[in-house]
Amino acid sequence: MKIFSSVNDVKDLKKLLKEAIDFKSNPYTHSELGKYKTIGLVFLNPSLRTRISTQRAAINLGMDVIVMNMDKDGWALETRDGVVMNGTTVEHIREAAAVMGTYCDILGLRSFPKLKDKEEDYSEEFFNKFVEYAKIPVVSLESATRHPLQSLADLVTITESNLVKPKVVLSWAPHVKPLPQAVPNSFSEWMCAAQELGMVDFTIACPPGYELCNDFTNGATIVHDRDEAIKNADFIYVKNWSSFEKYGEILPVEKDWMLKTKDLENTNNAKVMHCLPVRRDLELSSEILDGPNSIVIQQAGNRLFSAQAVLKNILENI
Repeated sequence: MKIFSSVNDVKDLKKLLKEAIDFKSNPYTHSELGKYKTIGLVFLNPSLRTRISTQRAAINLGMDVIVMNMDKDGWALETRDGVVMNGTTVEHIREAAAVMGTYCDILGLRSFPKLKDKEEDYSEEFFNKFVEYAKIPVVSLESATRHPLQSLADLVTITESNLVKPKVVLSWAPHVKPLPQAVPNSFSEWMCAAQELGMVDFTIACPPGYELCNDFTNGATIVHDRDEAIKNADFIYVKNWSSFEKYGEILPVEKDWMLKTKDLENTNNAKVMHCLPVRRDLELSSEILDGPNSIVIQQAGNRLFSAQAVLKNILENI
């Protein structure tokens, strides 16, 4: 593995899942693999779980870690070619990425979409140009359209339940501001891949107008009635996202889509997931978050071992 930006970069999904789960029992089994290797973690946006879990994963493998907050510690980057840089940008991505590639063995990159121009965001220009100019392995720490480390951890969490082909539902939730589609896109992409392997049965529940890009939902059942969708569900993944069709907009929704304990009555005592951070009693009720059905902390804990499995695979190919 040279690049990790989606499930499509994984050659053997079940093997990667097993490696992540094995790291939970033996986190230091490959502690010499990263000796004298350096990972640079580049953040253009805030991060808690991704930052700490990836740092710790690299340390468990014996790597040195450099963290750079580009929005505070670096120069404003220009990504366009053929422009006169007489505005606010100070350094071109060509030089910045190339220099980082000379200092590090692996780069991790986190950037969010602007939610203004669908074509621009979905081109993944920023991530792809870093890959092109850095010329070393690059790991997505979340991009405009995907969050693969989160999705791998989500699938690890579902897999370690040992249920046979559980019903997994991705359920839209309300929010006060428009959020990217990266997490739901990615989760859907990974669940569809797992469904092809006979590992899960996957459904997406969302209000009309909130359908995700078809590129990420191929194979999923899409339902506009949340209560119908979660019948007999084993896992419910709660997440907000803005409209893809009317890009970046918040559309009016008639029904109450915030999941509450009473909504779980017709499920298989479903476990409830969320990538965090979560706005309590807006996206997800406190009664669920504080109750026995919530597995958000277990899910977040698996971020460490998922990142470690990915870094192990990359280090083995450097």
